[in-house]
Amino acid sequence: MLRWLRGFVLPAASCQEDKEDYFRYRILFEDLDRDGNGVLDISELREGLHNWSSSFTPQSEKAILKAADTNADNKLDFEEFMKYLQEHEKKMKLAFKSLDRNSDGVIEVSEVIAAFKSLGVNISKAQAKEILQSISNDETLTIDWDEWKYYFLLRPAKDINEIVRFWKRTSVVDIGESLAIPDEFTEEEKHSGDWWRRLVAGGIAGAVARTCTAPFDRWKVMMQFHSLQSRRMRLISEFELMIKEGGIRSLWRGNSVNALKIAPETALKFGAYEQYKKWLSFDGAKIGIVERFISGSLAGATSQTCVYPLEVLKTRLAISTTGQYTGAIDCAKKILKQEGVRVFFKGYVPNLLGIIPYAGIDLAVYELLKNYWLEHHAEDSLNPGIMILLAFSTFSHTCGQVVSFPLNLIRTHMQAKALEESPPSMIDFIQDVYNKEGARGFFRGLTPNIIKVLPAVIISCVTFEKVKNYLGFI
Repeated sequence: MLRWLRGFVLPAASCQEDKEDYFRYRILFEDLDRDGNGVLDISELREGLHNWSSSFTPQSEKAILKAADTNADNKLDFEEFMKYLQEHEKKMKLAFKSLDRNSDGVIEVSEVIAAFKSLGVNISKAQAKEILQSISNDETLTIDWDEWKYYFLLRPAKDINEIVRFWKRTSVVDIGESLAIPDEFTEEEKHSGDWWRRLVAGGIAGAVARTCTAPFDRWKVMMQFHSLQSRRMRLISEFELMIKEGGIRSLWRGNSVNALKIAPETALKFGAYEQYKKWLSFDGAKIGIVERFISGSLAGATSQTCVYPLEVLKTRLAISTTGQYTGAIDCAKKILKQEGVRVFFKGYVPNLLGIIPYAGIDLAVYELLKNYWLEHHAEDSLNPGIMILLAFSTFSHTCGQVVSFPLNLIRTHMQAKALEESPPSMIDFIQDVYNKEGARGFFRGLTPNIIKVLPAVIISCVTFEKVKNYLGFI
């Protein structure tokens, strides 16, 4: 039935009389109302939207119900449904006019490109054409009001900014070393409280992912720590040594601190990101990709500076032997007493230097892969799908880690060797690694770090979606 409505809604769309509006809304409502009881519930909306188009997000029905349910009974009667569509069409009309800059009644390729650019996103002509073709019912590379109205009839967007964000798909996950640029929150998310729910969900997802992949993280740290002590240390032998020394539980040594620092790090990163964006924007203008990258990098540097002592504490726990410390607090007390406050910032410089290449490569590779897919493989939908995005995220995170890994290794050495009477400087460490092992020495421990990327990405994404649904935000 909904497939048939595609041919019905469009011809009627130009008619503005109340009777015809009532008639087409009534047909749509009755088709969605599967059990015929005169109200729509969340399951009927979900099924109806899926039949209407496969490009709806899993949360679209919640957005419609939240906006249209005026009496808060978690159901929609026909009056609520019709009022919502009437108000929604008015908003879509304003959005259409704001896109149609030359007021010729159609949206063209150049106007789509300009809309993205106004939000700081640059797209190619090929990508703009894909967007137009996904909406248009003919071979023309333009969209008229009838096509626009039909396409966004049941899509819960409110203005042109949300429509552009609907077209722009992103994925940010936490894999323990990620310094990805934070995504932007809409004004509605800030006022509704969805922003903090999203941060909570992201924090929980990050903690779960880090905990599940903690053995790989300690494995990496141990290989880095022992790299200058024994050039014969191999991947499997290092793992066997950890098991022999402390048992299975020792594989999670240091993970408590690693999970604990997620909350303050995330809060500081997003708060600093918003502030840096304001400082880099002039006269309220939309900031572009360069400004967002700078803001994200500075936010990452700010958050890392504040939580860096926890990073040192995590490394010390990871390389410790059984019984050396009774826990994180005992470790912190002993380090403070024996080595002083300054030791909590050992390795800070290489850690800070690693932020830019990691975040830059991660973002650039992800956007490159996504744009390539949109230009060459997008057909009926601009959403690549979760599996494609997971593959892109995994590869981009891996590239970022490979590029920044030498600095990561130097940071670990400086954190671990601070107890020596005259600890070497960063330059001394670099020379020492190169003289003993050559260029390959800078990548000792990379294998377990790469192995953990895919499971960490999957665990983080799945946990985020589960927690997001539980917290009830869109």
